[in-house]
Formats: sequence, C-alpha cells, structure tokens
Amino acid sequence: MAAPVLETCHVACCANRTPHVLSWGRGGLIAYGTCHSVALYDPQEKGVVAVLNGHTGRVNTVQWVHREDCGTETHLVSGGSDSVLIVWEALDGKFNPCVKCVGHTGPVCAVDAIHLDNNKLLIASTASDSTVKLWLYTGSKAECTQTISFGSGFMMDVSLVLLPGSRVPILACGGDDCRIHLYVQSNGQFMKVLSLQGHEDWVRGVEWAYVEGDLLMASCAQDCLIRVWRLVAKSGTEGNTQDEHTIRMTEDVFTLTDNDASSVFAVTLESVLAGHENKVYGVHWQPPVIKGGDQHQSLSLLSASMDKTMILWAPEEGSGVWVEQVRVGEVGGNTLGFYGCQMSPDGSMILAHSFHGALHLWTQAHEEEVSGVQGCVGSDQTTRLLTPWRRKDQTQPTWHEISRPQIHGYDMQCLAMVGRFQYVSGADEKVLRVFRAPRNFVENFANISGTPLEKLLASSDTVDQPEGASTPALGLSNKAVFQGDLAPKTNKEEGTGFNSVSDQYQESYFHPLTVNEPPPEDHLLQNTLWPEVQKLYGHGFEMFCLASDSGRTVVASACKASKAEHAAVLLWSATTWRQLQVLPYHSLTVTQMAFSPNGHFLLAVSRDRTWSLWRRDYPAATRTDTEPHFSLYTHTRKDIAVHTRIIWSCDWSVDNKYFVTSSRDKKVIVWGDCSSSEASVTPDEPPVIQPCSSILDVGDSATAVSFCPVLCPDNSYLLAVGLESGQVLLYKWRPSEEPAGAGASDWTRYGETDTSQSHALTVKRLRWRPRAGQAGQGGEEEGEGRVTGADSSWVQLASAGADHSVKIFNINRLAV
Repeated sequence: MAAPVLETCHVACCANRTPHVLSWGRGGLIAYGTCHSVALYDPQEKGVVAVLNGHTGRVNTVQWVHREDCGTETHLVSGGSDSVLIVWEALDGKFNPCVKCVGHTGPVCAVDAIHLDNNKLLIASTASDSTVKLWLYTGSKAECTQTISFGSGFMMDVSLVLLPGSRVPILACGGDDCRIHLYVQSNGQFMKVLSLQGHEDWVRGVEWAYVEGDLLMASCAQDCLIRVWRLVAKSGTEGNTQDEHTIRMTEDVFTLTDNDASSVFAVTLESVLAGHENKVYGVHWQPPVIKGGDQHQSLSLLSASMDKTMILWAPEEGSGVWVEQVRVGEVGGNTLGFYGCQMSPDGSMILAHSFHGALHLWTQAHEEEVSGVQGCVGSDQTTRLLTPWRRKDQTQPTWHEISRPQIHGYDMQCLAMVGRFQYVSGADEKVLRVFRAPRNFVENFANISGTPLEKLLASSDTVDQPEGASTPALGLSNKAVFQGDLAPKTNKEEGTGFNSVSDQYQESYFHPLTVNEPPPEDHLLQNTLWPEVQKLYGHGFEMFCLASDSGRTVVASACKASKAEHAAVLLWSATTWRQLQVLPYHSLTVTQMAFSPNGHFLLAVSRDRTWSLWRRDYPAATRTDTEPHFSLYTHTRKDIAVHTRIIWSCDWSVDNKYFVTSSRDKKVIVWGDCSSSEASVTPDEPPVIQPCSSILDVGDSATAVSFCPVLCPDNSYLLAVGLESGQVLLYKWRPSEEPAGAGASDWTRYGETDTSQSHALTVKRLRWRPRAGQAGQGGEEEGEGRVTGADSSWVQLASAGADHSVKIFNINRLAV
C-alpha cells in the first residue's frame, strides 16, 4: 500500500458560542460545532480526530443519538445557521452525511433524537422561525412529519424520550415564555398535554433521564435556577385512595389515549436547585450504564452557568434532598462563563465549553477531588503559541497551546516573527505592536519542550528581561511585570489604608508559575501574556499585512488603502524600531509581502493586480550608515502582466531564484530568474522579471500560496496553494527550458486535502516548517525536533482559515 501523501497532524479549532453545540458520545468522542463544521475530539488523545464538513452556516447544535443499550453511537445530528439539519452515520469508522433535513426558515438552535423500532430515528429540532419540527429518519431519507408553531415565541431547547413502560415518545420544549411545554405522540401526531410553570426567565435547557421506572426532567433558565421534575405513571384508582388531609405535592396530570387504551401520568416538581449566581445555560444527567442486563441511571446532575462555574448535584443519602456535591470553574480573569456542560460515559470527567471557545475538562481524582486539564484553543482577538509536547507514556507528540501572548480589543490581522522570542502584530487599528517573551515563558517553554534553558536564553536578549506581563484594567497594552513588582510590599503604611487609587485597584494579575506540561485555560488567560515593548505609528488606516527578513534587521508593514498615498509600504528597523523608509508604488491595499530568504529582496502584491520588487541597497565601504535601505528594482509591466484580479498571496523559493503569486483570477504563476540581481538598475529601464512557469489554473480563487523550503528528491519545487473553498492543493513545479505558456508540463499535481481535511471557509495563510522532519519527533534534547535534516521524507505545512481553525499537515516528499 502506497504511503499517504498528506495526513493531518493537528487541528486547532474552538467551539462556537452557542449553548447546545457540544455532545459527548458513549464511544468517548466529543462532537462540537466549530464555525461551519463539526469536530470530533478525543479527550484521551487530546486532539481533534476528524472534522465533518457539510453545513454552509455556523453549526449551532450537535447531538449524538444515544442507543438504548448504551453502546457506541452510530448516528450524529447537527443543525446550523443555514437552517439545515444533517444526519451523520458511521460507515467503516468514518462519519458521512446521510441526509439533509431542509424545512426550517431560520437558524436551527437545538436538536434531539431517539431510536425507534425498525432502525428509525425520531428527530426534534427548534429554530428561530418559532417552530419545532419532528422528523422521521428511515436510513435513506428524512421526512418532516409535523411542525409545531409557537407564534412569536422561541423554543430554546428540546428533549425527546419514551414514556415509562411504553414506546410512546414525549417531547419537552423550553422557551422564552418561561414555560416547559410537554407534547405526547398520539395516533402519529404530537399533542400538547401540559405547560409547566415555575421559571421566571427564559428556559435555556431541558433533559430527560430514566430513574427506577419514572422519568426525571431537569430544566435550567436565565433565572439562575435549576428545577427537577418527576413524571410518573399513575394507576386508575391511585388518585382516590389518598385522604383529603394528606399533604402532597401539586400534580399536573394528563391522560394518554392510544389504541383505545388510556394511561394517566402525573408531573410533580421534585426540587429547585439554587447555587449559581448567573444565567444557567446547560444541564446534563450522568449517562446511564448497563448493569446486569438492565439500564442503571445515577442520580447525578451537572449544570453550567455564566458565573464561570459548573456544579455537580445529587440527592443526599437518607434525606433525599438535592445538594451541591462538587463545584468547579474559574475565579477572576477577564472571561465570560460557560455555555454548556457534558459528562463522560463513566462519569469520571466533566466538561464545559466557554465563551472564548475553549473546552474546560476536569477529571475525578481520589476522594472526589477534581483537577483541571488542558482544553482546546479558541480564536477571539488573540495571538496564540502552540508547540508539540510528548507525554511520558506516549511515543507520539501532541500539539498544545502553551502561551497566549496577546489578548487584544481588536480583531487580529497579521503577525511577523522577529527572531525566536519576539514578534510584531497588527490588528484593526493603525498601530503596530511589538512583543517580547518574558523570562517566565522562556523557562516554562524549556520545561515543556525539553530544550536546555541556557540555549534558549543565549538566543534571546535577556538584559532587563521582565518576569511576565499583565493588562491594565482599561488598556490594550500588555504592561511588563518585573521581579520587583512581585515582591510583597512591606512599607510602614501597610495595614493603615491605601496610599493611592493605584494601590487599591491592583492591575497586575500575573503570578509566575513553573509548569512542566501545557498550562490550562485559566493560566493561559492570566499568566502567559508577553509584555509590549514598542508601539509603531505611521499608518493612516487599519493594518493588513506584515513581513520580516531572515536577518532580523527590518520589518515591512502595509495597511488598508483606497488611494496611493496610503498604499505605501513602511519599513522599520528591527533593532531601534525607528521608521526607515516609505516605499510608494501601489495604488490599492498591499495584500501580502515576502522577503527573499537571503534578505536581498522585498516582494509586495496588491489589490491593484500588480506586484513590486524592491532590492536592498548595500552601502559602500566608506559609509558608516548600516541601516537597511531598499529601492524599487522592478515591477509589473503591461506587456508581461498576467493577473486580471486581486493578487492575494506571494512567496519565495528557498534558493532566492523565483517568486510565486496567486490571484482571485484562479491563476498561480512563478516569476524569475532573480539570481542576476547584481545588475545595475536604472529608473528608465528596470530589469524585466517574466513568468518562468506556465499559467496554473487551480479552478478557484487562489488565496494563499507557499514554496516548500525543502526541495523534492528530483530537485523540483513543492508548492502549496490555498483556495477560497478551503481546500489546500499540492503541486510540484520543475523549471522548463520551453517558453512560459507553451504547455503545462512543468506543473504536476502532487496531492490535495479531502473534504474532512479542508477548511470550511477560505484559506488565509500557508506556511511551511523551515526545516524537514516533524516537530517534536526526535531531537528533543536540542528542542529542534529534527529527524534527519534535508534527508527526511516528511515536511510540515500549517494553514490558517477564515473558519477560525489552524491545521498542521504532514506531507511525504517521497510518496510519489
């Protein structure tokens, strides 16, 4: 069997900001919606094992269809803002979309499903079109059997279950009218039997559970309360045997008539659970297990709230009063709370997903102690640093977020590394910000990666290096925290009041911690910021792209522009951070820039459909000025212009000979040869850089392109092309002696991402690992992760998409 050309190494993606977007299956996989996709996360492997693409809008709700025998699920249902439900079925270990349920006219916000006889599924869905729809899935198709309209109201959640002792389904709907509506199927149609009152704000979640022949239903609402209801089957004479003086709970009774047989059921309020201090968005019963051939349900209820806590509730032995058993969550920080919660099949782990998209996972230790572990990464106005980490009991490393250097107030747009521990970032603002790693991060990075600390400190500027950073309460700039700031104050005034307002409201939340494994979410939010060392002013509009040279001497930046005066590229010194030059040429936004590997050239591409090439001027031996200086070397000429739409991306070959451009016109073109750059340049006759490849039509807008820094064994070039559709294509290009355009024989399709590997939206950036091999595989003592240098058969490619995800691919150079 041939070795795979491309395999997914890591997927970093966050959970969408909706309450019912996550579900934990009996097989151990956690399914959650991320942008337009459904991700399957394995908490044991600590990674996303599959991504299911099919929706064209944000996925708002995901639900495993649990089996009555508590076995591994074979079906998964998802609903999205595209108003569509998708039923996924497991075939040969992979989930494929079996059928789409089309009928809602608004975003689907919640879904539930149960198994019926003859391998059928009954699915209930609610959407913002003020309806709840019932669907019957028969394996090959799904038919909408009933639509329940709620006028101008909205149902926030639905839950299905079979009535005790029968195969009759009952549906619970919780809505914005603060009520829970119960519907029972009779003669093929669901009829409303009860409306349960009690909550004083929108009902956000409902869920059924079987307990000893009865049904328990938990409901949660924005009134900060959880209510537990009990549904029991009553005998015909039971109501008359009670004495009139007997104190009993108020019952809501309904009668079910099916096939000329009547059954009476009663619903009572079992308990009201008060413990949260903010809106409760999710409730979840501990999953049942099979014991002695029968299903056994533990009386454990999990709740998640916007107060940043989860509570595990259970009745006390003896009294039966529901009390709080365990409370977990965050204290302090700058985050909002939890949107939902789930419990592992064996009840040993509990999970919540938060506003920032992270998954917070706690495991049960000895004597009910609960400990937190690492979750997934999100994407919200932040920069994040990921690295491979190998656990002691594992042979393969897994990727983890180890730092969140910048948590900003604007959407991030671009980033450029300047050395190993310094970077420049640009957001939807006119300012560039420079960040440098604090000492606490460098020390922890050495612990996690296994790299000697002395080597890391030798590669960075450690003079006056701060311990960490914190963000002021009303600021956007990360403020450095030095060792002296961490020392407790022992002034004489201590204990006699505050000297100033700044003493009363401490802004430093940073606390240095030593970690030997990837830190959890609360630590990432507070203790892994990098201090901001410089602000760069000069642009008139929001930042759009950045680039830095390999020699760490110069940084180029460009902003959004609709006029030539704002489309100029600015050059900054990477040592003094002084503005060096303004490079005017383009008339519209410069979309991407790239320095050649040797730093001699700067390439810029633009919305104006042109590219410009700038050459570094090396001063004469008599000059003492050593600041970098660039001048226009050449640019697109009308007689050689090929692109007819926006040029989105560009990159250089590793040997500095060629550069590549990709455009909205679906064309990818290699230009060169630039090796004769020492020729003199005159303003009247700039050198001509022509296409040296045939025009590659990739069939879709080519939004990202990148040259692999390692040549193929036959000395051809390997390129990755990212498309607007989210797919990544791999091509081999070999320079041809024939004139460009004579044929497409110089391009060879090498590989591509399949539907599950591709992004759900546009590919925004592609970057190859600078060296061959797989990061984290070998060489841990050096921290480089090299295998055998250029002889390694594997190279790695990272891609960033508009679907808020980052993917890392392993690519085999020797597979073809």
